Amino acid sequence: MSRKLLFNLPRPTVPVFVRSSGVATDAAASAAVGGGAEASSSSSWIRSDADFPVRRIYCVGRNYREHALEMGGDPDREPPFFFQKPPDAVVSCVPGTKSVVPYPSETSNLHFEGELIVAMKGGGSKIPVDRALDGVYGYAVGCDLTRRDLQSVAKKTGRPWDASKGFDMSCPLSPIVPKEDVHLDESAELRLSVDGSERQKSTIGAMVYSVPEVISHLSRLFELKSGDLILTGTPAGVAELKVGDEVSIACGGLVPCQFSIGESN
Repeated sequence: MSRKLLFNLPRPTVPVFVRSSGVATDAAASAAVGGGAEASSSSSWIRSDADFPVRRIYCVGRNYREHALEMGGDPDREPPFFFQKPPDAVVSCVPGTKSVVPYPSETSNLHFEGELIVAMKGGGSKIPVDRALDGVYGYAVGCDLTRRDLQSVAKKTGRPWDASKGFDMSCPLSPIVPKEDVHLDESAELRLSVDGSERQKSTIGAMVYSVPEVISHLSRLFELKSGDLILTGTPAGVAELKVGDEVSIACGGLVPCQFSIGESN
């Protein structure tokens, strides 16, 4: 007897952009954060015919020393910890289109957290650090939007962070770029601006745990598979967002992520 699904649940997807002409640079990314994202990205990247299906979204907490300090954490190298967002929290912010994230319900203190995102094409369990990048498909930039007031209550009461981190549309991100099309080293700068004013800036080399180390640690807890996204942590400077704010995020010549905060639904 054949079985049928009661309803269809399509997997969320993120567009894949590939190199068109010229070389994407940190200067182009800087221009993007300053408001020229559309022009700089369109001259370096084009949308491919492929989309990246999202299986899971993992996030690592306090992976920049200064951010750990501002959040009251231990500034020394403590073991990494992880949380998740649901796959349908993604908001694909495609250059040339206007991406709007409605101000979420049940909060009066919505915060931005700009992050480098790793997109996996494979993985496995207990991956050695020196093999961790083998499973990486590409990279993007995005934002771990956070209901900070709900998170503060959860921390004080020892409750889970789901409502503060995993709400609808809490993960706006740029299109994914294959790793062969971009060079990211420790000097690449992650930058976030709000209404053209720079609010976060750090090299990705300032991570407490590098991308290969994050992947290796995470794979000890979960079997990593194709379609997984990993948000690698945010630098210091997280702060509140208001309705009408325009957010821009860039890193190392990747396609920028731009979105605005709209009225609550």
